[in-house]
Amino acid sequence: MTHLNHTIQEPLVFFLLGIPGLESIHLWFSIPVCCLAVATILGNVTILAVIATEPILHKPVYLFLRMLSSMDLAVSITILPKLLAILWFGAGHISAAACLAQMFFIHAFCILESTVLLAMAFDHYIAICDPLHYATILTDTVISQIGLASVLHGFLLMFPFPFLIGRLSFCHSHVIPHTYCEHMAVVKLACGNTIPNRVYGLTTALLSIGVDVLFIGLSYVLIECAVLRLASHEARAKAMGTCGSHICVILISYTPAFFSFFTHHFGHHVPLHIHILLANVYLLFPPTLNPIVYGVKTKEI
Repeated sequence: MTHLNHTIQEPLVFFLLGIPGLESIHLWFSIPVCCLAVATILGNVTILAVIATEPILHKPVYLFLRMLSSMDLAVSITILPKLLAILWFGAGHISAAACLAQMFFIHAFCILESTVLLAMAFDHYIAICDPLHYATILTDTVISQIGLASVLHGFLLMFPFPFLIGRLSFCHSHVIPHTYCEHMAVVKLACGNTIPNRVYGLTTALLSIGVDVLFIGLSYVLIECAVLRLASHEARAKAMGTCGSHICVILISYTPAFFSFFTHHFGHHVPLHIHILLANVYLLFPPTLNPIVYGVKTKEI
């Protein structure tokens, strides 16, 4: 008897639809995506090259910036080839293994990038609130340990996802109404009990990005208190100027992320193409704008 259920362990193929309802303008939409892709690659490669070749930039804050640029490039490389194939050729077919891999790396790199932003906030906190011990606290060894911890944090949190997806059956549609293999977009196609997937996905978001945002906010509250205690207006302006680039990057990174998250989970009446566009803004804009912000606002770069 033919078995009607298909699980993700079988040679299953998904189809990424792109932006539902806007298929007719996919080709036009590819133009800004290409511009963002070129700007992302040029900007982040330039940041990495400048930091690597300029001895004056071999400092903790710029080493963290190098990590951030590496994550931006990694996210872009993970999403852009398939996204452009969909927009140009309608080539949305993707194997289950490739879909799982894309899902794993996109979410892992986003978690890792959030952890790096937290590390940069910690760097600014030490630089302003405890400058005399800055060099002894943020040594090369400590920075390496923070980088390793960030990688482990991102990949360990994402490690259960393939197994949680792998237990599901996909017996109805294999069409994913998205431009990439986003976790919840795939889970919604499953026929079985998806509560563990939904709970773990929400828990992961809260334990990673939620906690990072909480501690970043706490760092800047303490920084603001320290700055207000400075007697000189020039000293206060210089201290806040030190944080200016990082604050811009935080707003660029987290604002579309929160819009996308809350729209996806609670905006049930929001059109699907708005969900998809917000999810793409969340992944495409920060890697493009981050190197521009640091390139413009950081005199050394």
